[in-house]
Amino acid sequence: MTRLTVVSLEQALSLPYATSRMVQLGWRVIRVEAPAGDPNRRIGAPLGGPDRCAYFVGPNVGKEAITLDLAHPQGRQALHRVIRGLEVDVFCCNTLPSRYAKLGIDEPTLRAMSPRLIWAGISAMGPEHPDVPGYDPALQAQLGYMDVTGPADGPPVLCGLPLIDLKAGDELFTQVLALLLRRERTGTGGRSDISMARAAASWLVTLVPMLDAGAPPEELTRSGSEHRHFVPSNVYPSSDGFLYLAIGSDRQWALLTSIPAFAEVADPSFVRNSGRKENRPKLHERIAACTRRRSTEQNLDDLRAAGLVCAPVLPVSQAMEEPWVRGLLHRTVAPDGRSIRLPPAAVDTGAPMEFPFAPSQGEHTERILREAGLSAEETSALLDAGAAQGLAGRERGEQVRR
Repeated sequence: MTRLTVVSLEQALSLPYATSRMVQLGWRVIRVEAPAGDPNRRIGAPLGGPDRCAYFVGPNVGKEAITLDLAHPQGRQALHRVIRGLEVDVFCCNTLPSRYAKLGIDEPTLRAMSPRLIWAGISAMGPEHPDVPGYDPALQAQLGYMDVTGPADGPPVLCGLPLIDLKAGDELFTQVLALLLRRERTGTGGRSDISMARAAASWLVTLVPMLDAGAPPEELTRSGSEHRHFVPSNVYPSSDGFLYLAIGSDRQWALLTSIPAFAEVADPSFVRNSGRKENRPKLHERIAACTRRRSTEQNLDDLRAAGLVCAPVLPVSQAMEEPWVRGLLHRTVAPDGRSIRLPPAAVDTGAPMEFPFAPSQGEHTERILREAGLSAEETSALLDAGAAQGLAGRERGEQVRR
């Protein structure tokens, strides 16, 4: 595939994550920011100055960055020049739909300049709800995610990762690929609107049918680390940590009780999964008594030898040292020379193992404007008018604010 060019008005996580997958495919991704910048730039430990902190770096390596004020008529005109001059293939955004026309980024305007353009946007609830802001935690609360996460006797809690942001990003990435395939067949571009709420609701596939199946309330709410139906499937303590054990059938239960260290949990009432469900608290206590006497590795050695599904509960720092994942990690190099690990690609795309470091805000503004066909005088006029901002201008602004 010819290297594609993507211009993305992006901030936060959902869209930067989507376009990071495009970077992994070798596409050129140019992120557009307002002069105020992306708040995520300043979250976490600084890795490349105050505007390139740890939370921002991962989903933004390998990209270029320009700063345009799209509230300024000249800023909008500059964006349009970039889309035409660079023959952009894909335009993405994750701002409120009510702002599309005002910022000059609405699909009819941009596709009038380039009928082959793919236009894709992420918002909280789609264009039908143009002024609803989208934040992952609020959507987790509203769509039931928090109600099914956490201990049964505790309050609702957030998932440990921003799942809805990431789900929406994957959906945009997938839809862009589908539209590109259609463009190959028809020669024309297309549009996709990703609703974070709809994408999140689509993941409730194991719960929604139960609403109409007479499921008792306890099967539709928090259950800690337990599986609601296959018992025992839970996290258990060891002498030096925790391990996860999943028993998915009566045959696997028999294998568990055949292990000498777990023989004491055998009980006629536990032979069938129905009996284990009825005696769930007592069963968990008995298994925990067995696992607590030995180390995590001692427990896992026996469980694995019996062919059972089990795993240590690891912090992220240890998980990234697992042999199977360590060799898949991508890397980037911070300006101070530090090697920074990045997550692996979701699938093997042939992506390079090392990516250029995430760009500073406005780092490539002037070069890209010139590449798009603006003269030196036009570029200077944009910068002087505040409709665009380059790296030097941003640094001067930082000094003034300090």
